[in-house]
Amino acid sequence: MPAVALGAVLALASSCAGGSGSSADGEAPRDGGTLNLAIGREPDCLDPHQSPSAAARVVSRPIVDSLVYQDPKGAIKPWLASRWTIAADHKAYTFTLRDDVRFTDGARFDAAAVVANLEHIVNPKTKSLLAASLLTGYESSRAIDAHTVEIRLKEPSSALLDALATPNLGIESPATLTRGNNALCATIVGTGPFASPGGYRQQQGIEYVRNRDYAWAPPGAGHTGPARLDAIRIRVAPDNSARYGALTSGQVDAITNLSPVNLRELRTADGFHLFSVPFPGIPYTYFPNTEKGVLADVAVRKAFRAGIDWAQIVKNVYFGAYPVARGVLTSTTFGYDKSQESAYAYNPTEAARLLDQAGWTARDAKGYRTKNGARLTLRHLWSDPSIEDLAVQIQAAAKELGIEIVEENIDEGTYVDRILSADYELADTNFASPGPEVLKVLYGSANVPSPTRGLANNISRTANSELDKLFLQAAASDNVTERLRVYGQAQRQLTADAASFPIYSPLSTVAARSAVRDVTFAIDGSPIFYDTWLSS
Repeated sequence: MPAVALGAVLALASSCAGGSGSSADGEAPRDGGTLNLAIGREPDCLDPHQSPSAAARVVSRPIVDSLVYQDPKGAIKPWLASRWTIAADHKAYTFTLRDDVRFTDGARFDAAAVVANLEHIVNPKTKSLLAASLLTGYESSRAIDAHTVEIRLKEPSSALLDALATPNLGIESPATLTRGNNALCATIVGTGPFASPGGYRQQQGIEYVRNRDYAWAPPGAGHTGPARLDAIRIRVAPDNSARYGALTSGQVDAITNLSPVNLRELRTADGFHLFSVPFPGIPYTYFPNTEKGVLADVAVRKAFRAGIDWAQIVKNVYFGAYPVARGVLTSTTFGYDKSQESAYAYNPTEAARLLDQAGWTARDAKGYRTKNGARLTLRHLWSDPSIEDLAVQIQAAAKELGIEIVEENIDEGTYVDRILSADYELADTNFASPGPEVLKVLYGSANVPSPTRGLANNISRTANSELDKLFLQAAASDNVTERLRVYGQAQRQLTADAASFPIYSPLSTVAARSAVRDVTFAIDGSPIFYDTWLSS
């Protein structure tokens, strides 16, 4: 899936798994050194206000802080904002800001900076692909005084604080926001524990230096003060074998985006740590075009869902490294509705019945189902070589069902054009988020991409007024139990509509040589290197 369609997010956390280091051998954390990291996917843009991609969140988070912090259990804590109040109607949020924070260009962080950032995000000229949708309902913001800012909404949103915790709504230096989209895609300035004067260079990477004045880490961090590392160097290595070889040969200290085979090997290899957490949010999913074409028929969608043995395919391709998905959310996502899992079971008999019912009763010479002389064909758009093995197995399974899948491996620009014009039957992505609020981002009718609206995240093109009502109902409630009840209802509706074909739940994993300690993760699964240090 192109990076431009990858989604994001709802916050920073500090959970970590697999060999944190200091507890294993008693060595105390120490400062200094440079971490050399190879990542598997190149961000389309460094600026998190513009880019929705997971890669952009990884490379921008060391630079930008957020107004608030969300802990691993979902609780919102102070960060750049020291406290806040919420109006009874959830349409106004007033934040008191820290008065001791500076951007790495020397400018003071204040209420005017917050206003400038929010206005920049919602400005159509920014062409935000995610951040603006996180501010759905935004009306205005104003600086009450130097360290007090008010955000006003057109409609209630109990999820605003969650959104403000994300790097996509991270705070950048106002002096840089007028430099234009292209300039910000290369270089951004924030208040974070690292700065990158040279910025991101396409097909090369990015280098960071420690912000030695940093003194405002969020409460979930493992220490206070400046980051432990002197510097971080990130390079992009899309080829799995080359990236893995760079780690095992000592060319780099750590890598992300491990293949399942490499993941299995490193679990028992000496001299390495595996840091890993499951991604919450939306599983890796095939999304049908529910607006037009053959998958506009819910019976065909249900047949496709039931007629593919997704669990067996995941086992074949990923060797048990990834859990099979059985719902529109991953099972680790807060608010996951387990009651719907049976609807995602393999049932080829039911699939055949549904296709017959939908009129696809004849077969052509190659065994594909037809109706009125037309073959039952689904065009699948993708451009990520890492999914090729999976796509091939799904294609073969669909053929057994009598459905032809045409795999269209296309460049990012063509992908965007095809999505905007609804010229596809299937597209795929996963979307990280700690809570069920992500359902509105992926399935709200306001987020259907179009030439006039631009690229948005509802690539299933779901436009269900009842779902939209549920999303508004959940956003207006400050009662967690009630919100989860409503989101459970939304999951049941999406399952009944066969609005997605979930496949597996991804893991966020950093593999590192044993000298690398204390890699932590955001709630969305992005690795965080503020606490990271190198042992002697």
